[in-house]
Amino acid sequence: MNIIKPLMLTALSCVALTRVNAQDLYKPRDIQKAFDKGTRQADGKPGKNYWQNHGTYNITITALPPDRNIKGTETITYVNNSPDTLKRLNMKLILNIHKPGVARFGDTGPDYLTSGVHFDKFLADGEAVKVNGEGASTNMRVDLSKPLAPHAQVKLDIDWHFQISLQSGREGMIDPTTYYLAYFYPRVSVYDDYNGWDRLPFLDGQEFYNDFNDYTLTVNAPKNYIVWATGTLQNPKEVLQPEYAKRLEKSMTSDSTVHIATAADLAKQKITAQKDQNSWVWKANDISDMAVGISDHYVWDGASAIVDDATHRRASMQAAFQDSAADFHHAVQAGRHSLSWLSHNWPGVPYPFPKMTAFQGFADMEYPMMVNDSHTDDIQFAAFVQDHEIAHTYFPFYMGINESRYAFMDEGWATTFERLIGADEVGQEKADALYKDFRINGYIHDAVTSEDLPIITPSSELRAGYGNNSYGKPSLSYFALKDMLGDELFKKALHGYMDRWHGKHPIPWDYFNSMNDVSGRNLNWFFNNWFFTNYYIDLSLQKISKASDGYVADIKNVGGFAIPFDVKITYTDGTTETKHQTPAVWERDQKQVSINLKTAKTIKTVTLDGGIFMDATEKDNTLDVK
Repeated sequence: MNIIKPLMLTALSCVALTRVNAQDLYKPRDIQKAFDKGTRQADGKPGKNYWQNHGTYNITITALPPDRNIKGTETITYVNNSPDTLKRLNMKLILNIHKPGVARFGDTGPDYLTSGVHFDKFLADGEAVKVNGEGASTNMRVDLSKPLAPHAQVKLDIDWHFQISLQSGREGMIDPTTYYLAYFYPRVSVYDDYNGWDRLPFLDGQEFYNDFNDYTLTVNAPKNYIVWATGTLQNPKEVLQPEYAKRLEKSMTSDSTVHIATAADLAKQKITAQKDQNSWVWKANDISDMAVGISDHYVWDGASAIVDDATHRRASMQAAFQDSAADFHHAVQAGRHSLSWLSHNWPGVPYPFPKMTAFQGFADMEYPMMVNDSHTDDIQFAAFVQDHEIAHTYFPFYMGINESRYAFMDEGWATTFERLIGADEVGQEKADALYKDFRINGYIHDAVTSEDLPIITPSSELRAGYGNNSYGKPSLSYFALKDMLGDELFKKALHGYMDRWHGKHPIPWDYFNSMNDVSGRNLNWFFNNWFFTNYYIDLSLQKISKASDGYVADIKNVGGFAIPFDVKITYTDGTTETKHQTPAVWERDQKQVSINLKTAKTIKTVTLDGGIFMDATEKDNTLDVK
């Protein structure tokens, strides 16, 4: 007995240890160091030693279309909140993506190319700094003569200029007198607790990672040019004629669309103050970026929506577009619906900003308080695209997602919200059909290695599999978790995660841990299944057996993903029944499961239907019972 008892205890300890280890998620060594340093916690909350750096940006740019040369000057007060002494800074020069010789994912032509960003002045605390602004890179190292100590700050004074590209994408010339300016200013890269300086190059594919900063932006533009930008316009009565300033003000509290500037108004060329140049001043605090649209012939609509019932706060929805673009004439009302629906339903967090502007361009791209969307003759699809871009408000702008490394943390959520709001706009059947066709069909029927790489694979290491790993696959994981937890608990956990990391920089492990903590469930088996494996979606109905209380369906999970599915039963009497299975059926065994089909009737046929969880091999999803 004395020998057996210790052996039993050892065996039990081994079983317990195996269970604990089975629940752990893989952490790369750099991520583990962040947890060890106490900047992040196992319960999903920011650690007691969490920090992030901050900048105050005062920027002035001058844009004089049709002159393509853009001139800028800025003062950046950069605060080092980290425990590290910084001997250098890293600057992001995103517009260098247009330079010949810079690394980029796609081919390009002469209309895309420019000479990039040029510096006319670069001072650090009043001292001239030698910078290599001529390199073919979207990163620039800046050595400091005086290291920046923890909790100290450095003041940067920078003058620069660049030529806007003829070919417009995320930014550039829309037409000879319409410009969209994004990533137009040199900014200090993110310095964080797990990676240090963000030096990933921008390759015109994976997107961005920014600190939360305070901005004052002045845009100098010729008379009769209207400027739209991130933030709140500080001087509408100085830059607009009284009638148009009045219309803008009215739109801020109007449910109905106010035509702030019509095509007829534009033709009179008396909308703006009639000085040679007007200085439009915008402010935005605790925000991750600024963007600007300029045109002398875009019409301007506006209205607003209540986004917070507790305070009755309204958010302005504006649109700037060519009068001939029929879809954009619907943009304000479609946008009002987006702002209200997202605020009240999913994610169910009040829209955090005072404004949103839809600007007609070519990118279908999100920016804080702005979207740059292309024109389409399909009004419903235009609303779908705008919904997606506005949904990005929450991921990555409400939470400072590192899109460059973990794109699924924002694109996956925007893809999820687009289907949820789409069901309200066009009905569940149409929303699901579009989701399957646009997001899932191409992925599930493309049996190449790159499409089955784990979602956790850093986006910066992906190319062929980037799209599906960022959009469709993670979105399916969020829908699967929503199905398993139920709407109430899923939303509670999602809100807990968002509240904890609002205005901060979450990483995937913060999401996993926070959802576990707030839901009160250990979901690591689920997260491991969806994010850390090469699984895909493929169920196979192996056998239907008679049982004492009905039948048993044996199902093999060939692909491996823990998905929800319906067991659709057709009885010999012609009646049908559907038994829904949540992903919880796969918790004990992710490779196979037996489902009890309790019935007194005789089954004729059984079919497995995953709905939006499209199956790679549908032919083995149906069996006739003999």
